[in-house]
Amino acid sequence: MGTCEVCGNQYDLAFEVKTADGAVHVFDCFECAVHRMAPECEHCGCKIIGHGVNVEGSFYCCAHCARSADREMGSQIRDSVGAHA
Repeated sequence: MGTCEVCGNQYDLAFEVKTADGAVHVFDCFECAVHRMAPECEHCGCKIIGHGVNVEGSFYCCAHCARSADREMGSQIRDSVGAHA
């Protein structure tokens, strides 16, 4: 039985998430995992649970937020998931 590191619930179906740096986290549900692990949009603050947009090391939930935060790059920022050259 694992104990969720976010809510403290002890659950027989708890699961582990191992990060690239070797850290191990235990959660009882995806909601708690997202709460702890997902990055936050640097413009609006929402949790990024999709592909997001990375602009020179800054993470945003969508191209709109990236364009709003980075006026200099503005029109160059696009959501491109599924787009192929």
